[in-house]
Amino acid sequence: MAVWALGINHNTAPLDLRGRFAFAIDQIAPTLHGLRDALSSATRHPEVETAILSTCNRTEIYCAAGAPALDHTLGWLAHSGGVSTDVLRSHSYLLEEGSVARHAFRVASGLDSMVLGETQILGQMKNAVRAAEEAGALGSTLNQLFQRSFAVAKEVRSSTEIGEHSISMAAAAVRLAGQLFEDLSKIRILFVGAGEMIELATTHFAAKNPAHITIANRTMERGEKLAARFGASVMPLAEIPEHLHEYDAIISCTASSLPIIGLGAIERALKKRKHRPMFMVDLAVPRDIEPEVKDLRDAYLYTVDDLATVVRTAQAQRQATVEQAETIIDAGVLNFMQWLNQRAQGGVVPLIQQLNAQTDEWRAAEISRAKRLLAKGEDVDAVLEALSRGLTQKMMHGTLSALHKGTPEERAHTVDTVSRLFLRPGSKPGQR
Repeated sequence: MAVWALGINHNTAPLDLRGRFAFAIDQIAPTLHGLRDALSSATRHPEVETAILSTCNRTEIYCAAGAPALDHTLGWLAHSGGVSTDVLRSHSYLLEEGSVARHAFRVASGLDSMVLGETQILGQMKNAVRAAEEAGALGSTLNQLFQRSFAVAKEVRSSTEIGEHSISMAAAAVRLAGQLFEDLSKIRILFVGAGEMIELATTHFAAKNPAHITIANRTMERGEKLAARFGASVMPLAEIPEHLHEYDAIISCTASSLPIIGLGAIERALKKRKHRPMFMVDLAVPRDIEPEVKDLRDAYLYTVDDLATVVRTAQAQRQATVEQAETIIDAGVLNFMQWLNQRAQGGVVPLIQQLNAQTDEWRAAEISRAKRLLAKGEDVDAVLEALSRGLTQKMMHGTLSALHKGTPEERAHTVDTVSRLFLRPGSKPGQR
């Protein structure tokens, strides 16, 4: 089974290019179906596994199939984003086999983030896996990769101090706002969106007891739920231009494919404010606030990439912790590659497929028989007993027959194998 990954992130691609490849959660399922169909044709292997991780910092495609198709994956993603293959290639990274595992483990552990040791990425990765599962795009190989990623991340966080000195994006935004405004308790703040990032940012700013907080969101119900936690007011997105001038700080992070706050709206707001400064943080990819706003006098606009410079602090202090985390990741990569190699050797995968097919056949036969008996009015308990007995007999017939065949040495070997496979630890043949 070939495993590969293609991605762009904050280290390889500018913000505007990353915005072309950002996928909203409702886009994931149809995108995965399209990708699987394209790769199935390219690899001639119908069982292609795929998953997409899309955050403000990165978009990554993980794949597993009988044959590698890195170039085809690159071409497909370039087409979906409306750029040439050469442009995407110059800003992306292509990974195979062990490199994929190492990268996934580092991402899950927060070692490949703008904020070293960030915790949000693990939840985002789990959401990506859940979306792939619901779309029917995840198989045993990628499932193993991601489950091991989560386990490694958990070990890194429990065994090291990777997150002890990290500054989150939200905390960085508060720090920048504090440099502009003398007293954050006197400012009015508008949060646009109601997702995880806005929730985190609201929590950090609310700790400074601002004069007023407003939540603007497309779905009023979700906005009201978040607002209730902080004693904030709520407004629909359509009313933002009318009320922009009332706010000293604007923090935005939505899944909109187009800017929500335009240059003209900010210009009018600044005029009404008599050019009192406006602090803005655009955490969205693609952008929520038009980039030209940054050129306006008295408008202070920061993007996720701008905040990266704020959070890159105390790196030397954390180097020993990073090295400790990398050691844990090395061990995880080795274990995953051993598992992958074992599947590829000795016909393990075909055997697993045959066993699954055979047990499915037995199960279908017994269920069909049980339904016929129930239709005739047979007792439910008796039917269930017959079903369980029939399944057990089918599954054990070959094993029990093997125990009576061969030479004494062969039978002894069979006894040992059957004991290891079927008996619980500590039990002996003939015991329950």
